[in-house]
Amino acid sequence: MAFSRITLSIALASALGFSAHTATGEELSVATFVPPQHHTNTVLFKWFGEELETRSGGSLSMKLFPAGQLGAGPVQQYKRAVEGVADITFGIAAYSPTLFPKTMLAILPGKAESSGEATKRLLAVFDEHLASEYSDVKMIALSTAAGIGIAATRDVSTLDGLKGRKVVPYAALTTPIIEAMGAVPVQMPVTEMYTGLSTGTIDAAYATYNNMTAPWNFWDVASHFVTNVPVQHAVIFVVMNKERYMGLSDEHRAIIDALSGDLASMKLADSFDGADAKSLKIMGETDGKNYELIAVSDDERAKMDAAVADGLKVIFADYAERGIDNAETIYNAINK
Repeated sequence: MAFSRITLSIALASALGFSAHTATGEELSVATFVPPQHHTNTVLFKWFGEELETRSGGSLSMKLFPAGQLGAGPVQQYKRAVEGVADITFGIAAYSPTLFPKTMLAILPGKAESSGEATKRLLAVFDEHLASEYSDVKMIALSTAAGIGIAATRDVSTLDGLKGRKVVPYAALTTPIIEAMGAVPVQMPVTEMYTGLSTGTIDAAYATYNNMTAPWNFWDVASHFVTNVPVQHAVIFVVMNKERYMGLSDEHRAIIDALSGDLASMKLADSFDGADAKSLKIMGETDGKNYELIAVSDDERAKMDAAVADGLKVIFADYAERGIDNAETIYNAINK
């Protein structure tokens, strides 16, 4: 994909243990709500920083501000980039759903079963269907975290098991799907799900293997991790303040452009898929955790897929009422 507006410049932050930039160089602030050890920092931003350091001869660098240091929580990350609170931000589209109605269609269950596959599908339709939603920023990367399972305090591997259970989906958009499966959707940011599972505020939450192990540690409060569910996808973005980008030299903008788009997006996807693979291995090698790994049966999965289809009809009708008549077309393009 051309991804002409989806780029970024970053170089290593001292927070990640890399060399300082030159006294006359440019330093970009990068805000993220996840902790320093999160794989998006140690994979995506580490890689981006090293490349920018090398390609710019050390004249372009970044400083990472993890764990909400430039603003607590994940909800305002896009706004922070637009307003220049940080030069670059990492965030989740579902926390600003009114800004990204078309992008949100990639959250819905479809053909993608991993972050990498979902990201390729997003990139394939970006220029035609999604680019207009990011006109206020310089787009760097667009990817997903694939919700391949449900972490729960009870067995929710059947529709009977889901009936009446309070479940956190990846976005409010999926409410008709959760309701069609008989569950009660509860909106909650990922940073509060551990406590929600621990206190019984929720019964279950869409999650990844990586959520089960450190740093999220859902395996301490969930009795089940259910797989072979209709996969939901949290759409992840990395964006840059447009004025800051345009204020850089031609050389620095060219470096940013060369690294961003497909390269950065797939590196972000690799970080999520890689973290899942690592966590699944850890789960298999770790004793003393009181949870059961269980897969939905083919018969039950067929019932869940039928419920998804019913929910999608409601979602597309709602889009049409809001003036977006091609929602089903976009969804089908993503899932062709």
